[in-house]
Amino acid sequence: MHLLSIDKENYIGQADPYVFEHGGRYYIYTTGHDGIYAYESDDLFDGWSFYGRVMTVPDHEGFWAPSVIELDGKFYMYNSFEFYGDTPDKGGHRQTMFVSVADSPLGPFENAKQILPPFSIDSHIVKNESGLFLFYSTNRFDGDRIGTYIVVDRMLDPFTPEGKPVVVVEPTLDEDIYRRDRYKEGQHWHTIEGAFYFREGDWHYVMYSGNCYEQPTYYIGYARAKTTETDLTKIRFEKYPDDDTYHPILAANEFEEGTGHHSMIKKDGQWYAVYHARDYDDGLGANAFDARNARICKINVNNGILTAERYEDRL
Repeated sequence: MHLLSIDKENYIGQADPYVFEHGGRYYIYTTGHDGIYAYESDDLFDGWSFYGRVMTVPDHEGFWAPSVIELDGKFYMYNSFEFYGDTPDKGGHRQTMFVSVADSPLGPFENAKQILPPFSIDSHIVKNESGLFLFYSTNRFDGDRIGTYIVVDRMLDPFTPEGKPVVVVEPTLDEDIYRRDRYKEGQHWHTIEGAFYFREGDWHYVMYSGNCYEQPTYYIGYARAKTTETDLTKIRFEKYPDDDTYHPILAANEFEEGTGHHSMIKKDGQWYAVYHARDYDDGLGANAFDARNARICKINVNNGILTAERYEDRL
């Protein structure tokens, strides 16, 4: 169901929503052309208000897919934007991962520091008993299924990746194809992005988005591993049910399409996904095609199996 209200007169979108709880209050951060925007509420399911822009860098654009963590009283935001101060990757992509810092969940997040080269997007920053880890997506141009895939790297501190990224989830399906014949005929570009890691018992999960929100097979899937290992760079995740089966948890249904790039939160023992999608008719006129806005649904977690409960007007 819809989670955040839509201002149809001043629509800026709610793509890539990242949900974050601090001190009993909830925050959602979203992608924006000129910065990262935030919403806040005392109730995960209701009462959300638009706060405004909480992170930007002058003279830059395309601020994508934030994730936020609190460490020792400071709030760190990881997100990418179009950066012209570094050499782009082989495909000309300039999206680059930065981290910025604030004293409050509502920012302002400032002093953005580059931590990775282009192409690096869609962070999920995670802290556990083995340290600090960063999941993100990057590109490769060699192999049978070229394109965007997910890696994880250890962070030596909030600003410093170790520089030894490990592959977590990579494209294996035709349903992961973002664009056919993108750089040359017969060589299709694939996309696996939007990582979100969580653990339940000894099961570790990395959920992800495959394909592109403009495509009918755009979806959320997951990889999993059962282990007591807590160093996330040492865990071998396997796609569920296997590398060869298209098995979305979320995909287009009878009331919404473009379902993808999400985050997860646990409340009262129940997991919820906050994801973006669009109604088949959002009433946004010229903006309708990219009318991605935030929704929420239950994710049931049962001994290595994830299933979603989705309803148009209720949880």
